[in-house]
Amino acid sequence: MVKTANSISDKKTPEMADIFCKYGKAYIESHLMPLEHYKIMNSIVVCRTAALGGHVEVCDSCGKEQNSYNSCRNRHCPKCQALTKARWIEARQAELLPILYFHNVFTLPHELNLITLANKRIMLDILFRAVSSTLKEFAQNPTRYKEGGKIGFTAVLHTWNQKLLDHFHLHCVIPAGYLSEDGERWIHSKKKFLFPVKTLSMVFRGKFVELMEEAFHDLIFPGKIADIGTKAGFGELKKQLFSKDWVVYSKQPFGGPEQVLEYLGRYVHRVAISNNRIIDMGNNTVTFSYKDRKNDDVQKNIVLDANEFIRRFLLHALPKKFMRIRHCGFMANRCKKGNIIKCRKILGQGNIPDNLSRKSVEELMLELTGQDISTCPFCKKGKLTKTLKIPEQTGPGFFERLNLTTIKDTS
Repeated sequence: MVKTANSISDKKTPEMADIFCKYGKAYIESHLMPLEHYKIMNSIVVCRTAALGGHVEVCDSCGKEQNSYNSCRNRHCPKCQALTKARWIEARQAELLPILYFHNVFTLPHELNLITLANKRIMLDILFRAVSSTLKEFAQNPTRYKEGGKIGFTAVLHTWNQKLLDHFHLHCVIPAGYLSEDGERWIHSKKKFLFPVKTLSMVFRGKFVELMEEAFHDLIFPGKIADIGTKAGFGELKKQLFSKDWVVYSKQPFGGPEQVLEYLGRYVHRVAISNNRIIDMGNNTVTFSYKDRKNDDVQKNIVLDANEFIRRFLLHALPKKFMRIRHCGFMANRCKKGNIIKCRKILGQGNIPDNLSRKSVEELMLELTGQDISTCPFCKKGKLTKTLKIPEQTGPGFFERLNLTTIKDTS
C-alpha cells in the first residue's frame, strides 16, 4: 500500500532495533536464514546498549553523569555508519585531484536478480570485474581517443532501491581523464562525458555475460530459477540478456573535488534504510518513507507487513568480508599512493599530506552533524569526560530472550 507522505508526529519514531525486537521472533520462526542474518539482527538490537558495555561520562561543570554505550560496528547497522563514513571521507581528501570528476552508474537487469541473490559473492564480484574491465578497455583503446591510457576510479556497490527491493548497481566516481601509458602525462577528457554511454553499455553487457558464463558451474540455481541451471536454460537467459539494452547512466560531471566529497558523503557506507526513514510500526506493519523516482522524487510513505519489511532489509546483507567499495585502475590500493603523487605533480598541484589528520571522534562528528557530542546535554556548558568503564552485559542474549526453540542456519 502506498500513500502520500504525511507529517510525522513528535513521538519517538521506531528504529530497526525496535522492529527486530517486536517482530523478529515471528520472522525467524517462519523463515530459514543463514547464520550471518542472525548476527546482523543481534548486532543491531544490542548496538549502543548495556549488552556491549561502555563507559560513564561526567560533566566537568554541573557534575551530572550519563552512560555511553559501545556501538556494534556492524556495517549493516543504521546507527554505526556516521563515524565510519567520516573517517573514510577524511582519507579520500588526500586522494582527490584538481580536475573534474564524472559519475557513472552501471545497473544489472532485473532478470539477474534471483541468480544474484542466490550467488551474491560470485555475481557481485563479476559486476565489479565487468565494470572495471569495461572502463579500462575504453581508456586503453586508441581508436576512441588519440592515445590510450590508464584510468582510475572508485566504485561503490548498492543493492537496493527506495522501496528496499533488490536493485544491483555500481556508482563509479571517475577523474575526467587518465594517465598516459608511460605514466608521464595526464590526458584530459574534452567532452561532457568520459565515454559514450550506449557503447559503454554494450561492452559492459558482453563482459558481464562472458564472466558469468565462465562461472556457470560455480553458480547455484534454486527454486524458481532451477531451469536456468541447465545448458538450454542458460542459453535462453543469454539470448534474453543480449536482446535488451543494459542501463549505464552518466550524470553531469562534478564541479570539483568539493562536490565529489559531498557526493561520496551521501553514498558511501549507506545501509539499505536509515532509521530516520522509518516512520511507524504497529498492527504487524512497518511504515517508511521513500522517494518516488518515477515522479520527480516526490516523497511518499509505504506500508509493509512486518515480515516483508524484515525480509527486504535482509536481502541486502553482504557476504562476510565482501568489499563493497573498491578502488580500481591507477587508484587500486596496491599502487594508489605513488600514482596519486605522480598525477598531482603532472597537474601542478602542491603536495597534500597523504596521511590521516588524526581528528578526534568529537571533531569528526562536529563536522558531520554540526553537534558537539562532548558538550553536556544537561547544562549545555560543560564538557563530558570519561570515567568508569561499564563491562559488557553477561546475561542472556537477544535470541535467548526470544525463547527460540532452535536456530535454523541455512549458510
